[in-house]
Amino acid sequence: MNYIGSKNKLSSFIEDTIKSVIGNDLSDKIFCDIFAGTGIIGRKFKSKVKQVISNDFEYYSYVLIRNYIGNHNPLNYQENINYLNDLEEVEGFIYKNYCLGSGSGRQYFSDKNGKKIDAIRQKIEEWKSKKEINSDMYYFLIASLLETADKLANTASVYGAFLKKLKKSAQKDLILEPALFDISKNKHQVYNEDSNKLIKKIEGDILYLDPPYNARQYGANYHILNTIAKYDSFIPKGKTGLRKYKRSKYCSRTSVINEFENLIKNAKFKYIFLSYNNEGLMTESEVKKIMSKYGNYDIIKKDYQRFKADRTENRNHKADSTTEYLHILGKN
Repeated sequence: MNYIGSKNKLSSFIEDTIKSVIGNDLSDKIFCDIFAGTGIIGRKFKSKVKQVISNDFEYYSYVLIRNYIGNHNPLNYQENINYLNDLEEVEGFIYKNYCLGSGSGRQYFSDKNGKKIDAIRQKIEEWKSKKEINSDMYYFLIASLLETADKLANTASVYGAFLKKLKKSAQKDLILEPALFDISKNKHQVYNEDSNKLIKKIEGDILYLDPPYNARQYGANYHILNTIAKYDSFIPKGKTGLRKYKRSKYCSRTSVINEFENLIKNAKFKYIFLSYNNEGLMTESEVKKIMSKYGNYDIIKKDYQRFKADRTENRNHKADSTTEYLHILGKN
């Protein structure tokens, strides 16, 4: 997915650094990714550790990690995927509120794709209510729909705004693609909670932190994905059709330092690794000051070319250099 702050390109660097500190054999370790997002880092460690604990308080993220991390046994999914792809279109909530043909004034998807999203999402919910699918299949299918729909969204990057004209990728017909996950012998834990509350209830060996860096709220930037995932009823607000969303204290300069220190203080993990970059609300020295209170601190810096959506070109990307900090704490 085209995701703000994705660690996909940095995942090998993060894995190598963690192994350089702890050792190459992580098979007896419990690894926690408490700001999981799309679950990229947890997925990287899923087959290498005893257990992954994955969490995010955005519901669309929970759906993705419930599939990619929570699912670990094979699923016979193809018949369901084929059935959903053959469904007739339906004028449901997405079409009525986020497609131009409905008169909503919004154009996040083509009319045809909006109706197809509605048809698929309604059928998945029907299967669940009739107990024709289990929870593993339920989250697998919704995750598949989220990722497929995202590729066809008529936006420049995030869902804070839609484009006036349908771009080429948004004109393609929606064909549901399976969100394939890694098979593993071990069970994993997945949560949809506030990280600072969850940290008091869990423990393990490695805690990986990738909190929001800046004031951009994920609940606003990805509200359409939450709406597809929840498929609930509400009155969309404003030009962009926003829903109510939870605000993260990590996105506020006035609250982030206190929130971060409480997380570190309450963490029952031997090793803590924090991804943060040079554009974050907390400075490098502020992070160092907090983490150093609780054990042996170190830092590794990596310059890399991240990619930003170019406003002038629909979801085409341009290189943008930034410095990633990986703060390391061996907790006392």
